[in-house]
Amino acid sequence: MGITSSRAGPGVTQVTIDFPPVNAPPVQGWFDLATAILAAGDDPATHVVILRAEGKGFCAGVDIKEMQRTEGHGALIGANRGCAAAFAAVYDCAVPVIAAVQGFCLGGGVGLVGNSDIVIASDDAYFGLPEVDRGALGAATHLARLVPQHLMRTLYYTARNIDAKQLHHHGSVYEVVTRDGLDEASLKLAGEIAAKDTRVIRRAKEAINGIDPQPVHRSYRYEQGFTFELNLTDASDEARDAFINGAKDA
Repeated sequence: MGITSSRAGPGVTQVTIDFPPVNAPPVQGWFDLATAILAAGDDPATHVVILRAEGKGFCAGVDIKEMQRTEGHGALIGANRGCAAAFAAVYDCAVPVIAAVQGFCLGGGVGLVGNSDIVIASDDAYFGLPEVDRGALGAATHLARLVPQHLMRTLYYTARNIDAKQLHHHGSVYEVVTRDGLDEASLKLAGEIAAKDTRVIRRAKEAINGIDPQPVHRSYRYEQGFTFELNLTDASDEARDAFINGAKDA
């Protein structure tokens, strides 16, 4: 369990998220994920990274239970910094990152996927930001990389989800496959990229990031500032407590 890295083929490194039951990493898990992705990109033998997950869903976001059982704001600050580090690692990784998404991809999962280079999803995958229902804000930066502006706002304000087929229509999901075929499809595309001259692909990643119109690191940290503001009120604690109590009753 946790964050693991493995060689999946010539030039291909898989980084796997595995935090049962819903892949909501604790604070340290986000930092571990950032370290693993950056380390893979820094390895000359790695030409492409596949970011994947074990279990029924890709990622459910931060561990809200950890946040609520921790005294003070240490876990909140840690989760915010950990998410920022993990999202940045995907974006800054020296080689392309393919996100292989199954099941739910929520909150911080959208942050990871939105900063990846390519998204392949299973036909049961869905994406959403439940932040406003949890007394927090964040990852609108990354959702805006997946859908057009007005749809992003609608999804953000309502906390509704959008499925992989809809994202494929918008061009942000490259391919939709069966869940059983997700790893195979990801490895096939990764192998195609890995077979190319990594010196060229690494410069291509750097160049594309350099012409990106959206300053993803700065805009996400700007969003997080409003989360801290909400935590100075009762809104955030009340929302998180309601979520935990609702999960217990389910």
